[in-house]
Amino acid sequence: MKKFWMIVLYIVLFGASLLWIYPYIWMFMSSFKPSAEIFTKFWPSHFTGEHYKFILSAAEAMQRPFVRALLNSIFISFTVTFAVVFSSAFIGYALSKINFRGQKALFNFIIFQMLFPGFMFIVPLYVLIRALGLVNTLSAIILPGLMSAWGIFMFAQSYKSVPNEYIEAAKMDGASDIWVILRLMIPLSRSTASIVGMFTFIGIWDNFMWPLIVISDYNKMPLSVLLASFNREYGIYVGPILAGSVIQTLPMVLIFLIFRKYFLQGISMSLK
Repeated sequence: MKKFWMIVLYIVLFGASLLWIYPYIWMFMSSFKPSAEIFTKFWPSHFTGEHYKFILSAAEAMQRPFVRALLNSIFISFTVTFAVVFSSAFIGYALSKINFRGQKALFNFIIFQMLFPGFMFIVPLYVLIRALGLVNTLSAIILPGLMSAWGIFMFAQSYKSVPNEYIEAAKMDGASDIWVILRLMIPLSRSTASIVGMFTFIGIWDNFMWPLIVISDYNKMPLSVLLASFNREYGIYVGPILAGSVIQTLPMVLIFLIFRKYFLQGISMSLK
């Protein structure tokens, strides 16, 4: 009897998972349908790439450079991810392995900062960016994300599990703190580095509100903002909008499929 109810539970969960993923499947399928069949057929009479061709080439005539926006998103996401991983690795080392006055207070302040939602700082951050003359530049998107309190916390917690004897042995051989971080601590915390890097990349890639506030030049917009502006003014082009949405979500799907075990590790580490 217990086995029967387990089978029923698995069937229900499988059906719920199909229901959850159906919108993405529909969007992906519809991006390859002829325009006349998007809302009339689930399986098209034939597949076409006209929507992707339009979004990557013809949209230039409407001042919507999607290829440029895609490159902007890639550049911004990789730059911020690289900076967050390395800044978090260095600051986390200082907070967990170097004794200095105010160490505990600084660590508590970082944890305290994590309690506040990001939208609370949008107005003062915009005032600062405007005072620096960075409005409508890629730097306005990149600079606020170069450091992460959550990333620092994750690295600091991970470093605490590394025995101090490893560091002392490396320094006895003449290693500096920078060498210890780059050649010892980060390799021993590969899982943490992967988790911080992946979640940072996803957060920056999907970021919408802040780029929408500070960027008005179509040539400098990330893909998420440019796609939204295209949808607002050219909503009748449903096929190209769906194709752009697939392009926008594809990196996230690929990252999840390739590194899903790190997502599970990240969830388990967060719950401890």
